[in-house]
Amino acid sequence: MSTRAQSALAAARAEVREISVEQARALQASGGLLIDVRESGESAAGMPADALALPRGFLELRIESLVPDPDRELALLCGGGARSLLAARALQAMGYRRVASVSGGFEAWRRAGLPEQQVDVLDAEAERRYARQLRLPQVGRSGQRQLAAATVLLVGAGGLGSPAALYLAAAGVGRLRIVDADVVEESNLQRQVLHDIHWLGLAKVDSAHARLRALNPRVVVEPRRMRAEADTIDALLEGVDVVIDGSDSVATRYLVNDACVRHGKALVYGAVHRFEGQLAVFPGRGPCYRCLFPLGAEGIEPPNCAEVGVLGVVPGVLGLLQANEALKLILGIGRPLASELLRVDLLDMQFRRSSFVQDPDCPACAGR
Repeated sequence: MSTRAQSALAAARAEVREISVEQARALQASGGLLIDVRESGESAAGMPADALALPRGFLELRIESLVPDPDRELALLCGGGARSLLAARALQAMGYRRVASVSGGFEAWRRAGLPEQQVDVLDAEAERRYARQLRLPQVGRSGQRQLAAATVLLVGAGGLGSPAALYLAAAGVGRLRIVDADVVEESNLQRQVLHDIHWLGLAKVDSAHARLRALNPRVVVEPRRMRAEADTIDALLEGVDVVIDGSDSVATRYLVNDACVRHGKALVYGAVHRFEGQLAVFPGRGPCYRCLFPLGAEGIEPPNCAEVGVLGVVPGVLGLLQANEALKLILGIGRPLASELLRVDLLDMQFRRSSFVQDPDCPACAGR
């Protein structure tokens, strides 16, 4: 959290009354209103019973029409208790005089075993947004709810991660966790379509967060400015349904693969080189990336795009294919590209598929 954000939170804590989840439930029973200010993707997995869902981004715009009485007792709840403090302070500035923030948020509510309700994420706005998708019998309303409840980890916000993130957000995947330690450079803009010139020199994950939230405010974006490393990868995989690997490092690919095998997470692999790309899906058991590429974990890194170049549309095509495989995995539809490697040559417009099998001696997935 930045220094400015910490200062704002400290000021809010000094001005806003905090109450426990038990007090919030009692407030409801006495006629007060509990408002869940989390984003739609967060509340899709559950929210407090009898609460009003009003995401933080729309709070000031809609509160007066929903709660015209400034003297009504209100309790605001978020995921952990920080956003609700800031939201409560904003309502106080609008003239609402009896506003509290729920300490610990929904995490504390669930730990306390208080009653919950399921939210239909397909409100009128969602039905308009996803109308073309909802018409597909393979998706429909139940599939759209599956997307809203899903979490995808994107390793890299570069050439592959950019188109994958954009189309996953557009499709309504509920939570995108994006890991990247780099800043936006001018040479990125030829292919990394998440970013633009206004973000030069700034963190890619922050640029990605801003762009994806502008595209679909229903999606929860978790920017993680860090590298996927041995001491961070397990935590990054927590709660994840599908992993998209958009890294350009062989060492990172092995690291991510091994963690996905350990945790049983599906991995969508992609790589690009000049006019060519590769794509495969590893289902979280065998066969895995090490079965396909058994050598090289400690070997020489292949040349990257900065050294040999890449046509900008190549990672665009491969990133879209990665997003497509991730959506199929979440929805349980079609035939994922498991146990097969797709080679794409866009210069000659050739797509070749080849099968591979599990290595019985694979150090990552043998016996799984």
